[in-house]
Amino acid sequence: MSHDATARGYAGRFIVLDGPDGCGKTTQTRMLADWLTRRGVRAATFRDPGATVIGENIREILLSPAHEAMTTPTEVLLYMAARAQLWAESIGPAVREGACVVLDRWLSSTCAYQGFAGGFGMDKVIAVAQDCLERVWPDLTVVLDVDLETAAPRLQRELDRMEQKGEDYHGQVRDGFLKLAERQRSFAVVDASGSVEAVNDEVVRVVQERFESPL
Repeated sequence: MSHDATARGYAGRFIVLDGPDGCGKTTQTRMLADWLTRRGVRAATFRDPGATVIGENIREILLSPAHEAMTTPTEVLLYMAARAQLWAESIGPAVREGACVVLDRWLSSTCAYQGFAGGFGMDKVIAVAQDCLERVWPDLTVVLDVDLETAAPRLQRELDRMEQKGEDYHGQVRDGFLKLAERQRSFAVVDASGSVEAVNDEVVRVVQERFESPL
């Protein structure tokens, strides 16, 4: 397939990389965007929450250890508010202009963290999203799956409020991602325990299979 044909196949697509803390999604988001760019695809990357002035301020509130009293319903609503702003300011315009958006986290995170691990309920999270978001699910969500033992050494920095929630919570987060992936046809699970390069190879394979397979 020519670069022009490849670029057309990815135009206006919305791809999310998600998974538990320490899965490497930020690195893999950047690497996937770089791979797309080398193939002639106009790629745009953002992080959720963030990428807008409002979103970055909400992100600071959500992740600050000073806000340990924050309830799970408050987390859900703040994440959704940042997400609605991100779509309006950044993702929506990029998709309409024909870019392939590669996003670091999306609704899948709130389903796994607050919905499953936090006990809010994944179906309730999705219902809130349907009321708040112009676009609920991406064209493809790649869940980077990793166990806690592998993930922990990758977090070589001061942990934010969500990362400080403990092993039991984060074990539930991983289970939440895997259960959600079983429910959603647009999800794929990639083993993220290997090297950065090996994981990237598998992410690229999944993306090509989804968007470049012959009809």
